[in-house]
Amino acid sequence: MSSLMACHECDLLQKVGPLPDRNFARCARCGAVLAQRKRNSLDRSLALALCGLILFVIANCFPFLAMKSGGLVQETTLISGVNGLFDQEMWIVGTLVLLTTVVLPLFEILGMLYILLPLKLNRVPWKLPLVFRLIQGAHPWAMMEVFMLGILVSIVKLAKMASIVPGTAIFAFGALIFVLAASSACLDPRLVWEKVRFER
Repeated sequence: MSSLMACHECDLLQKVGPLPDRNFARCARCGAVLAQRKRNSLDRSLALALCGLILFVIANCFPFLAMKSGGLVQETTLISGVNGLFDQEMWIVGTLVLLTTVVLPLFEILGMLYILLPLKLNRVPWKLPLVFRLIQGAHPWAMMEVFMLGILVSIVKLAKMASIVPGTAIFAFGALIFVLAASSACLDPRLVWEKVRFER
């Protein structure tokens, strides 16, 4: 089934038909790539989303960092860090950290699984277009890499005051950043919209 697509370079509206794996369509006017069929898009995105869910659980259940100073050891987790910001009455910062490192990444992972698992079973989930649009809209706001950079800067500064021991969660969190990025990159949005059109 062909679909109308506007070229992102010259805005020419043209029809693009189904594409075999690893093939792509070019604009008839300027030659820009309009669409590309990614190999095993559904399977790879689903596998990465499941991996992301496991990493997310590890990142939130295990210690993130441990500080050793004078024989005392203090462990922190992602949630305890957010609670610390709330205890210091830094409500805006605490809310932003909670949203960008916990709520939105979890929403993205669960949303991907909600879409990909039924599609893998040749079924269309309820409210697929709405959920898919919400995931695409929330993705830029899940800024885990910014949080990770802040953690690394803090480790460098705190290293002079105490011994910093990275926990299991920090490695899982770092891996989660790459897994979610790979899952989003592997997913071919045309597959999703084609399922919606076919169902209608």
